[in-house]
Amino acid sequence: MNRDSNVYTIIYASVMVLLVAVVLAFTSQSLRSFQKQNEDNDKRQQILRSIHVDVKADAAEAQYNELIKEAFLVNAQGQKVEGDAFAADPVKSFAENLYPVFVANVDGQTKYIMALYGAGLWGPLWGYLSLDDDRNTVYGADFSHAGETPGLGAEITTKSFSAPFAGKKLFMNNEYKSIAVVKPGKSAAGQDYVDGISGGTITSQGVDQMIYNSLKGYVPFLTSNNQ
Repeated sequence: MNRDSNVYTIIYASVMVLLVAVVLAFTSQSLRSFQKQNEDNDKRQQILRSIHVDVKADAAEAQYNELIKEAFLVNAQGQKVEGDAFAADPVKSFAENLYPVFVANVDGQTKYIMALYGAGLWGPLWGYLSLDDDRNTVYGADFSHAGETPGLGAEITTKSFSAPFAGKKLFMNNEYKSIAVVKPGKSAAGQDYVDGISGGTITSQGVDQMIYNSLKGYVPFLTSNNQ
């Protein structure tokens, strides 16, 4: 075949494109198990941080298995149902009225961990919030985001933002109130609150709505006698 012909050029280019596509697909498939492991360990780290346990990725699985004694889904009536709480995608599970619960043992005390999901200024927000065994008092919290502004909304990932949630209560006089995120210096009548991020108003409002909307689905479980 004449290497200077258009036909040769087209065939050569097509073969090269096909070969590159095959190599990329093979590489992606080969690395998928490692990507999945990294994603799972990142999730374990987030869950553990909500109970004040900060570990490196390579130690996350062992620490998670040691401290998390039970994981399950609950429905809109607060009843346990079949399903993998760890693998559950909050977007899909919340839409189906299914809510992941993780039960931890921390120094002999039971902690209940709930998943959170919402929207910030530039993309999704998510996190985990843990409660004492009264299922009302916050023990810890951890938040993350997909693309909030560095130095502003992205500050929700810092301990300086999440630490003040500890000790706050979700219920007042047996009524679900959530925890408000307010502008620094402001307050919220009739409910516990924490200061938002200075300069990150929309992200702070997103966290406020994320907590309220996400935990509202857990209320039947939190107020039930199910253990």
